[in-house]
Amino acid sequence: MNWRNVWVPLVGAVMVVASYRAYGWMGVAGMASLLVMWVLLHFTRLMTVLKRAADRPIGHVDSAVMLNARLRVGVTLMHVVAMTRSLGALQSPESVQPELYCWTDAGGSHVTCEFRQGRLTTWTLVRPQTG
Repeated sequence: MNWRNVWVPLVGAVMVVASYRAYGWMGVAGMASLLVMWVLLHFTRLMTVLKRAADRPIGHVDSAVMLNARLRVGVTLMHVVAMTRSLGALQSPESVQPELYCWTDAGGSHVTCEFRQGRLTTWTLVRPQTG
């Protein structure tokens, strides 16, 4: 179970109750406004990342080596898509954990990333053999 799906709404509800106890209905209105703004900021970031990724081929990255250097364990799939400005080419069956995505550059190097529950766990860089 992903606890983030539970604690974010729970913290929001606690903040609304605390604002009601401190300031009454004006506090609820203020806190609700803040929570809506927070959701809109995240939604806007998601749409911006997806808009940039829509203009590029699936699974393409400018430099696989640079992507490999910038990756960190625990980053989200959305963060990796924002870094590459491209959706990854899905290598695993849909809706099966772990999810494998691949990004390839013009030189033939590619990075394959493994995501569990939307978070990066491992990745491998493969460079083509040069003669």
